[in-house]
Amino acid sequence: MGMHGEYKVPGGKLVVADLDVVGDHVRSAQISGDFFLEPDDALERINGALAGLPVVTPAAQVAARVRGVLGDGVEMVGFSPEAVAVAVRRALTGATGWHDHKWQFVHDVPRDPALQMALDEVLTEQVGAGERPPTLRVWEWDRNAVIIGSFQSLRNEVDLDGAAQNDVTVVRRISGGGAMFVEPGNTITYSLYVPESLVSGLSFVESYAFLDDWVIGALNDLGIAATYQPINDITSPAGKIAGAAQKRFAGGAVLHHVTMAYDMDATKMLQVLRIGREKLSDKGTTSANKRVDPLRSQTGLDRREVIDRMAASFNTRYGLTDGTIDADTVARAEALVATKFGTDDWLHRVP
Repeated sequence: MGMHGEYKVPGGKLVVADLDVVGDHVRSAQISGDFFLEPDDALERINGALAGLPVVTPAAQVAARVRGVLGDGVEMVGFSPEAVAVAVRRALTGATGWHDHKWQFVHDVPRDPALQMALDEVLTEQVGAGERPPTLRVWEWDRNAVIIGSFQSLRNEVDLDGAAQNDVTVVRRISGGGAMFVEPGNTITYSLYVPESLVSGLSFVESYAFLDDWVIGALNDLGIAATYQPINDITSPAGKIAGAAQKRFAGGAVLHHVTMAYDMDATKMLQVLRIGREKLSDKGTTSANKRVDPLRSQTGLDRREVIDRMAASFNTRYGLTDGTIDADTVARAEALVATKFGTDDWLHRVP
């Protein structure tokens, strides 16, 4: 049986694995891609190392097997034994690629923070159930907000008095990670709702880099020297641009959402986020009018144009059709707000 898997190395090259599988072993393998490899016969050694491989072999052991046949004097540019292993695992697990899906784009209307949290859950479930195609959604906020991670302590992360004084709504999301401070018009937030098959064969950490690769390219197209910083940050020489968080659903879908700083009032953030005081106190952030504006200052573009150009970059890579969020979806999300995301029990689940 022929099996095909692809893996685009973040910041590197494409690695493709075509495997002939008989029973529970790989009979033969062909690795290809746009990488560079010297000497030429090293590719034959890689292919030979994969022949006879049990289909259940973990990625780390696949990489070790490839590394073991290369020896000294082999130069791999744009890929690595680990990248070969990922491509192999993606082939063996039936992973899909970006181009295997028809992507929908939703630039949503401003919504209440708790409703945004609920929509993330509902939209991911819809993709998992096949009720919605894989979707890129850009959010709009109707007020200032702090979004804490699913496992964070509310009292340790947020100064609730500071939040009240600055008219900041505090909500808890379903994904892990750290707290995010957002202001309407000064933040770019988006979610990817994808089938689990897109990240099949990838570790949790690898999936972050994989799902962020398109936006790194989009930021590069805007003239920003953006790079991925494990596990979940997007940075540039001018500082951090964005943070990502992720949640995998039992129904076969993955939520990957990112909050990007277009222009932000750092003073207000320090009054609301306790952890922010520690992170910024050693960076000289003392001005009463201090702002953090990595996207605005580095692009010179208004926020809407940055969003439009990011979406255009995704469209160029993988294709996008415009979509909407229908009334039934909103109603389902509103019900979740009433029973979960808008309740004190959820917000204080970790006091």
